[in-house]
Amino acid sequence: MTTRRNFIKATGLAVAGVASGFTAVPSYVVADPFATKRPAPANRNFTSKAVEKTIKDVKKKIADKELAWLFENCLPNTLDTTVHYQVLDGKPDTFVITGDIEAMWLRDSTAQVWPYLPLANEDKQLQDMLAGVINRQVKCILIDPYANAFNMGATGSEWEKDLTDMKPELHERKWEIDSLCYPIRLAYGYWKTTGDTSCFDGNWAKAMALTLKTFQEQQRKEGSGPYSFQRVTEKQTDTVAGAGFGYPINPVGLICSTFRPSDDATIYLFLVPSNYFAVVSLRQLAEMSQAILKDAAFARQCTSLADEVEQALEKYAVAEHLDFGKVFPFEVDGFGNKLFMDDANVPSLLGLPYLGVMPATDPVYQNTRKFVLSTNNPFFYKGKAGEGIGGPHVGVEMIWPMSIIMRALTSSSDAEIKDCLRILKTTHAGTGFMHETFHKDDATKFTRKWFAWANTLFGELILKLHKERPHLLRA
Repeated sequence: MTTRRNFIKATGLAVAGVASGFTAVPSYVVADPFATKRPAPANRNFTSKAVEKTIKDVKKKIADKELAWLFENCLPNTLDTTVHYQVLDGKPDTFVITGDIEAMWLRDSTAQVWPYLPLANEDKQLQDMLAGVINRQVKCILIDPYANAFNMGATGSEWEKDLTDMKPELHERKWEIDSLCYPIRLAYGYWKTTGDTSCFDGNWAKAMALTLKTFQEQQRKEGSGPYSFQRVTEKQTDTVAGAGFGYPINPVGLICSTFRPSDDATIYLFLVPSNYFAVVSLRQLAEMSQAILKDAAFARQCTSLADEVEQALEKYAVAEHLDFGKVFPFEVDGFGNKLFMDDANVPSLLGLPYLGVMPATDPVYQNTRKFVLSTNNPFFYKGKAGEGIGGPHVGVEMIWPMSIIMRALTSSSDAEIKDCLRILKTTHAGTGFMHETFHKDDATKFTRKWFAWANTLFGELILKLHKERPHLLRA
């Protein structure tokens, strides 16, 4: 998410999220180890009655007190600390920061509010807040469809000197396919859940047309397109080779993604999980365009591109691995070169079923899953503290809790899910929250004490287990 990495060592009372100053209590008073880590009600950014009721109801069904405490802290973290809701020009508007970075990522903002969607019909204020996220994302896309992260206003950025077409409204301008897929995912989920179409106005239609245009530009059938990016940095993954356009590709119908959802530069520009996500998103956009906007012509264009990308994926993005048979590579270039790895950030190869790309029973996915959860994946780490997938963004030996959560979300094995819960429960370093990463041998060495996406994703996992496998929470 950022090049700023804060490694925190949790010792004594000075742990992440806990003030170092404290009031002494008599020695005979036993402090509650599972006292809430949430802000006081008066200090919360947004409160939903439906979410509060859900926390109360689900917590009662969790036998493990520490797991219940983590759920209570994590599920509402986005609402408690990152949502800025208002009504602008008579419409809901919701700006969602990531946590310790005061900017709104199109990807993160969708993922952060996603677990609340099923409760939208029970709470009108929550529904309005979700509609506000959609409205704000539309504004962002209309400012610049190539940007990944935005300021609340035209305030400038620490990255304003990047060698790309920066604007004062942008926090960062890294082109990532998933940045345009996630707003479609949220809009589609919102529409299917609530039936409300008030968000899908002329500006939404313009933003979606710009989304399609950007995808088509980045197929690079007619040259390199309008986007390039370079940064003056010592970090290789924060800048782009080829004078800012990336390494050459063979224009076979796939969409180029200059950066990954980790905000790291791709090696081969055809990022496979993000292209699969684009196929799903384009089909959802086609359905909404047909049903809501009554725009059959635009719906056909979306479907046509989805078909083209899907066919190219079938031809260029399935490969024979030395040890695992047919698998999905992480990146390809259309020339036959392939990169075998996975990254913790979603879309990932591990997370394909979570995004609705394919069932988890798909045989190529199953082979891929075995690969990415093994030491054959160069970014899979196993140590004293736990095991999981990391990535280049933070560095070697650092595991992302997000990958452990995603492993559980896409698993059909009770034993595997229980093991994921065990690792998550024992690696929060006493803070009561998920982190960006922790060291494979020492969970007290972690990055980002306030990372709302990981927190609400953990809450989403517990809600899924409560609904589908409640016995795992009662154990």
